[in-house]
Amino acid sequence: MRPYDLIRKKRDGGELSREEITFLVDGFVRGDVPDYQVSAWLMAVYFRGMTDRETADLTLAMARSGRMLDLSGIPGVKVDKHSSGGVGDKTSLVLVPLVAACGVVVPKMSGRGLGHTGGTLDKLESIPGLRTEVDVDAFLQQVRRVGCAIVGQSPDLVPADKKLYALRDVTATVDSVPLIASSIMSKKIAGGADAIVLDVKTGSGAFMKRLEEARVLAQAMVAIGSALGRRTVAVLTDMDQPLGYAVGNALEVREAIETLRGDGPGDLTELCLELGSHMLRLAGRVRGPEEGRDTLREAVRSGAGLRKFAEMVAAQGGDPAVADRPDRLPAAPVVLDVQSPEDGYVEAVDAEAVGRVSMGLGAGRVRKEDTVDPAVGVVVEAKKGSRVHRGDVLAHVHARTEEAAQAAARALLQAYRLGPTPPAPRPLVHALVE
Repeated sequence: MRPYDLIRKKRDGGELSREEITFLVDGFVRGDVPDYQVSAWLMAVYFRGMTDRETADLTLAMARSGRMLDLSGIPGVKVDKHSSGGVGDKTSLVLVPLVAACGVVVPKMSGRGLGHTGGTLDKLESIPGLRTEVDVDAFLQQVRRVGCAIVGQSPDLVPADKKLYALRDVTATVDSVPLIASSIMSKKIAGGADAIVLDVKTGSGAFMKRLEEARVLAQAMVAIGSALGRRTVAVLTDMDQPLGYAVGNALEVREAIETLRGDGPGDLTELCLELGSHMLRLAGRVRGPEEGRDTLREAVRSGAGLRKFAEMVAAQGGDPAVADRPDRLPAAPVVLDVQSPEDGYVEAVDAEAVGRVSMGLGAGRVRKEDTVDPAVGVVVEAKKGSRVHRGDVLAHVHARTEEAAQAAARALLQAYRLGPTPPAPRPLVHALVE
């Protein structure tokens, strides 16, 4: 078997066998297949695509390139959740402890933020003392004892994905659905969960701007999960404006705590109920979505979700008192109001633009090695459809300096579009794929 023949076969529209795909992936990870040949194969995939069977085989080969977690020793159905990334998306901070409080095991390995979307690990690490970098044995012990964990991905999981993504990033082959889907799902498969709920976002703040693009990606990932024996559903959700109000690490943790108390923003609460109900259903905890929603609401009402959050934080070395005292979280020294320049209705709040303002303040990264400021960010006050008058507050900037706050305020005004009439509402949930 030669890489040259497999490149030509895919270039000419052929379908690679499982053995051929495994040969390429394993050879690349070992260093036997050079990067220039893998780059050529990636470009052939970009133009020719892959069948569902090929994509599933690629996913499994990538997952098996490193350690595969075995969660079979932990009782019950283990359910993972993944978001394709958005602005103000703190759903994992709410969902992981809330679903665990309902009796479902949730082992979650998450990533850091890069670009305009924030990372779950960066948000969690704004809690004083909390550790997200733990070894696999400690992760498994916590999941068994607490019922949930949110930690960084183990470095020995899916090494093929790291190597392939580095090539995709410099060969203009990132935005290929089979390559995106296999990248995401290989990490979920290696993570060992029995069932997976995917939150696939679409809109101005998402990587998939158009609904049909998001639908194609969702269908590809659900097909992979099904082919590899994982119960998988995808929910297509809106990211045309920030989710909730807070955009920034400690600010988002505070809002997640408010949501677990029952006082969170309506859209964030609704999305957590939607995603969480499917997590409970896939685990066999409830029969349908409505029963799932009722179960989650009761866990909020009783305080069980918030107590589980505090237990998870304490297990990872953090200060559990933040659950009752969110004022113990880092706070920015400068808070500046951004005022509306005119009367009107908020026609749009560009989620990506808001994310970039928050990133510019220090809440996110341009490069992987950048450090993150846990205290800074943006709190959106007026969202799409809001009626505002000249001088009303559109948003609050939380900054390290007055100069940074002023620059962010100017940029935030550009993210808002005001008009004389209220805009047509967009649904929070567009579709379910299973």
